[in-house]
Amino acid sequence: MNDTVKGNPNDQTKAGSERPVTAVIVGAGHRSLIYASYARRHPGSFRITGVVDPDPERRQRTAEAFRLPPEACFESVGQLTAGPRIADAAINGTMDRLHVETTLPLLAAGYDVLLEKPIATTEEQLRELYVKAQECGRIVMICHVLRYAPFYREIRKRIAAGDIGEIVNIQTAEHVSYHHMAASYIRGKWNSQEKCQSSMLMAKCCHDLDILTWMTGGLRPLRVGSFGSLMQFKAERAPEGSGERCLADCRIEADCAYSARKHYIEQKRWGFYVWENQHLGVKLTEEEKLESLRTTNPYGRCVWRCDNDVVDHQSVMVEFENGSTATHNMIGATSRPCRTIHIIGTRGEIQGVLEDGSFVVRHPDPRAGHQYSEEKVTVDVTDDSHGGGDLLLVEDFVRVLRGERASISSTRLEQSIYGHEIGFAAERSRTGHATVELAY
Repeated sequence: MNDTVKGNPNDQTKAGSERPVTAVIVGAGHRSLIYASYARRHPGSFRITGVVDPDPERRQRTAEAFRLPPEACFESVGQLTAGPRIADAAINGTMDRLHVETTLPLLAAGYDVLLEKPIATTEEQLRELYVKAQECGRIVMICHVLRYAPFYREIRKRIAAGDIGEIVNIQTAEHVSYHHMAASYIRGKWNSQEKCQSSMLMAKCCHDLDILTWMTGGLRPLRVGSFGSLMQFKAERAPEGSGERCLADCRIEADCAYSARKHYIEQKRWGFYVWENQHLGVKLTEEEKLESLRTTNPYGRCVWRCDNDVVDHQSVMVEFENGSTATHNMIGATSRPCRTIHIIGTRGEIQGVLEDGSFVVRHPDPRAGHQYSEEKVTVDVTDDSHGGGDLLLVEDFVRVLRGERASISSTRLEQSIYGHEIGFAAERSRTGHATVELAY
């Protein structure tokens, strides 16, 4: 990193100074706005100075939220980079297929980047981005926010301290709730690999695959095998009496667990996806919402009659360079959403559930009348699905841009590649029905 914090060319200051780190939002979606909210909580450390988004309403509402002048609002990254640099960094929250396409010019223009996951949709793009970041000498940090959740961070510290010895096996699972599955991966923006260009495993679980590699301390994965399919949510599995749309022609809507009325009107779930620009303050009446679901809103469709093609369950097996192994299971449409982890080492084990906010550390105990000893470790947990990691990630990003030492959770690009390599290999294995060996 250079000795200067990069920003307004007329206002260069030494890293670590009191000037806030500045950032431009690229893609004013739900995730970007969560990261940008750090600026409201810590205005002395972080400030939003621009927005890039092709949607004029999103640009305008983001500008109002962060008090941005018209000259700091842009339709495209090309428009932004054609002029002088207006910030130290960019928060890139565009859709998966646009991540690399929009990040490359940002790096060339001198912006460091906080990039939403997945990093890329192909291995070729991933390597291209890595090479470009090295050439430009820019910092790219990936939004693998689970590393920053106190639950996972404390587990990583215990492993680094040698509490359970050398890792032999890691087992993780993500149970994606039925309503999340419906909103994001059946009716929503990530329901089709053809459109999104990301598999469901990469779109939803690259967090978890990253956790596997992070817990090992960065061991190289050598072999990957995977199985999975779209088993449940297809037309031939549609219940008798179902229609094309929940509120238009379905005779069983009142009893259906996937009713759009129940999820998005009565339970008020996933509104930031279902109702255009709700995350920026747009409000609709209940009748407007009902009419939307009855007619054109894609979230009003029957979950068995959508254009989804991504898997609804998948299992991944990994062998690392030292012979240790790992598995990850993604199961869609579960009753309870949760992430689980069980790590077995040569001297003990760690097991827990993220949403419970605690884990246990076990050690063999051969004393008479005993089998093992167990310590319960409770950590802070919040009501967000990432266990409180979102803003801790931004805090670390700000710290790194100031030239300070990154935390144990650091998600710099060069530290975040192996999990993606596993994800890409898993898809090749699943579709090719064969174990994949990774070449380095």
